[in-house]
Amino acid sequence: MTKFDVETELAKLKAETRELRQKRFKNSRLNFYHGELVKMRIKGATVAELQRWLKVKRISVAWTTVKRWLDNHG
Repeated sequence: MTKFDVETELAKLKAETRELRQKRFKNSRLNFYHGELVKMRIKGATVAELQRWLKVKRISVAWTTVKRWLDNHG
């Protein structure tokens, strides 16, 4: 019968936690229109207007997605 090794089990759990916590980042569809979105926002376009503009470009995203993207990239 093998002895229970706390250190080994804890190391396995911590490694598993690190793997689970890794960000699974993929490029946003909004990155393709980065320049246009930032310029329109600087000129006074609202987030809702930008959302409608994207919808014309066949990119359907939520208002909050556009706002978060602008907060991070604009």
